[in-house]
Amino acid sequence: TENLPNRAPSNGYGMTETTALAIGNGGADYQAKPDSIGRPSPVVDARVVDPAGDELPPGEVGELCVRGPNVILGYWNKPEATAQTFINGWVHTGDMAKIDEEGFVYIVDRAKDMVIRGGENVYCAEVEAALFEHPAVDDVAVIGIPHEELGEEVGAVIRLSPGQSVTLEDLQAFLSDRLAKFKIPVHVWFRDAELPRNPGGKILKTHLRREILGN
Repeated sequence: TENLPNRAPSNGYGMTETTALAIGNGGADYQAKPDSIGRPSPVVDARVVDPAGDELPPGEVGELCVRGPNVILGYWNKPEATAQTFINGWVHTGDMAKIDEEGFVYIVDRAKDMVIRGGENVYCAEVEAALFEHPAVDDVAVIGIPHEELGEEVGAVIRLSPGQSVTLEDLQAFLSDRLAKFKIPVHVWFRDAELPRNPGGKILKTHLRREILGN
């Protein structure tokens, strides 16, 4: 805002399947709730649902679904993918989100990135945000590590900032007053190379899991 005093920040959400911005947050709404992607566009409906497809009440986390005239009808020559993603007019986005009492939507994580540890849901984006607060962390990806009893444990792949050093124990102590104990990584892999990303800048966690765990 110092460099662009006559401009205001904004936030929004859209995907290929919605053909355009489906949810937006700007102006006074953004100033009040900058961590929200906003409210649906006038022609768009949004809701969050549980694994059974039932709509959840405000504040509860579930999969974000949207519908409207901007949503495509399906994928070309991919009937199975279409049937899985487009259900009763709603596109299931694969994003975990919550909607507050005023209709503002908050993205929590990607459904496929969520770690389920002993029945507890761990949202990787939350753990990554906490790790980014540590001055030694330059880049990080949180992933699920298979565990015989718990199902999964929380792991993190970290690229340190130049000249920095830190141990797993240091990070666990740092996170102890920021996260619930079950969300704190129990495995950490440090690497010098940049984390793998796709052309859109998203970390390729599948590649990281393959590097760490093998096939």
